[in-house]
Amino acid sequence: MSKTPKKKPKVVADEKGIDFPRAWVEFPDPADDEQVFRCDLTWLTSRWTCIFGSGCQGIQAGRAEDGCCTLGAHFSDEDDEKRVAGHVARLTPELWQFHDVGSESGWTQNDDDGEKQTRRWDGACIFLNRPGFPAGAGCSLHILALKSGQEPLETKPDVCWQLPIRRTYDWIDRPDDTRVLQVSIEEYDRRGWGPGGHDLHWWCTSATSAHGAGQPVYVSYRPELTELMGEEAYAELVKLCEARLASLLPMAPHPADPPPAAHA
Repeated sequence: MSKTPKKKPKVVADEKGIDFPRAWVEFPDPADDEQVFRCDLTWLTSRWTCIFGSGCQGIQAGRAEDGCCTLGAHFSDEDDEKRVAGHVARLTPELWQFHDVGSESGWTQNDDDGEKQTRRWDGACIFLNRPGFPAGAGCSLHILALKSGQEPLETKPDVCWQLPIRRTYDWIDRPDDTRVLQVSIEEYDRRGWGPGGHDLHWWCTSATSAHGAGQPVYVSYRPELTELMGEEAYAELVKLCEARLASLLPMAPHPADPPPAAHA
């Protein structure tokens, strides 16, 4: 009996693919004896940066201006939705292009599986201001945060501010009959989207055009990583990332990064 062949991961010309050597580090959570962190140093020390509006090809063909906002955002739980709702109430027509639509007929919807998400309007998330809007193109909740002196992680849905960092949990049973919660901090690659991730038109994390930043991810994403890990664990991560970068030949560099000489 033959098995249905698995779908091969999609790779476009600008991407380096998913499967390549990675350097991982594991360390105890300084704030929790029953938890350990497992972190992808290849990703966290890479030179990735968001290029929305500056070369981003978008996840859907023909809609590069959407970036990764074409599908809308699912909420992680009721608290996530409630938090976002509080900031939606702060949005004004000057900051949110579709303020009238969202205020009059709602800004959430249920997907085909009945899961709550931000509403899609005119082909993309209702909070996405389109090019030419006076307040700026991009997420209106992101713009709200910047204009009010907040971090975008305070105003946006969890999945939006965490991308392209992926946090997962696994209970690990050890040989001495002890158990710890392993928290993985890693690259949100195409697989992070589930089976449909291989159908995306383009995805940035392994794209060479998105790897040229002056700062590595663990620095540029300090607020997000601190929120995901806690201050003490993030401080430990920084030490490990700095030690990796200080080595003459860091093991398993990200293939989409520019050559080491370009970092200097």
